[in-house]
Amino acid sequence: MDYVQTEINGVWVIQPKVFKDSRGYFMECFKQKEFEEHIGKVNFLQDNESKSSYGVLRGLHYQKGDFSQAKLVRVISGRVIDVAVDLRKSSSTFGKYVSVELSDENKRQFFIPRGFAHGFLVLSEEAVFTYKVDNLYAPQHEASICYDDLTIGVDWPIASQDVKLSDKDLDKAVAFKEAEVFE
Repeated sequence: MDYVQTEINGVWVIQPKVFKDSRGYFMECFKQKEFEEHIGKVNFLQDNESKSSYGVLRGLHYQKGDFSQAKLVRVISGRVIDVAVDLRKSSSTFGKYVSVELSDENKRQFFIPRGFAHGFLVLSEEAVFTYKVDNLYAPQHEASICYDDLTIGVDWPIASQDVKLSDKDLDKAVAFKEAEVFE
């Protein structure tokens, strides 16, 4: 696998080696020793999967404080734009974001450390999205930042009228300036 550090420290794009032939393809998705040599020790506890249709935007989500989660995400089917927003107040990239296209074609993975908000937008008819997390879901500690927050300024590649949000994101997402951040 190739590990590429993004412009935000701690956020990585991982490109697996894919071996294709007339039968299909084979790839290794995760090798703990190799992962730790490049990124460091992360104790993943759970794998999650979601299926979403075109225009669904899940995010920008995070869990606060000690309940923060590191994530290793990828797309099994379809295509998304995946975004990580730095919420580490002491970071030189605080409030900045990095985005990457993930698809069943490019097989990229995206590692987002603790201290970040995360979201993705489905660009294909459907997408199956899977991710590993290093901390359990704690609904009482979850938070959401408005996907279209002007301070962050994420460049989502579809018109806002085509974006489909959950009721929770419509009702509970806050502006970046109001978000609880990490020290």
